[in-house]
Amino acid sequence: MSAQPDHVPVAPYAPAPGAPAELLAQLRADRRADRWVPAFEQEWTAALEESRRSFSLAGLYEVVQVWQARLASAPAVDAFLASGKDDSGFVDLEEIRSRRR
Repeated sequence: MSAQPDHVPVAPYAPAPGAPAELLAQLRADRRADRWVPAFEQEWTAALEESRRSFSLAGLYEVVQVWQARLASAPAVDAFLASGKDDSGFVDLEEIRSRRR
């Protein structure tokens, strides 16, 4: 019998040290920069404050990961919107939330 685990633990996501600056440059170059840059900066600032309190980088990593995914999926979203396909069958979460209030 082995004392080794039978599975390999998943390493937590850790972006490269320059990833936030690179991401911000990409956001500034995007056509949505007027909305996305302030939103990213606000989320980054909040995560930075939390990391100072908690001594954890997890929040910062999460902000980078979410915005990388958002930026990566933007061309697919643009293509869908440009295709004129009917998206009326999708659930509007804001509408659902407002009904609960």
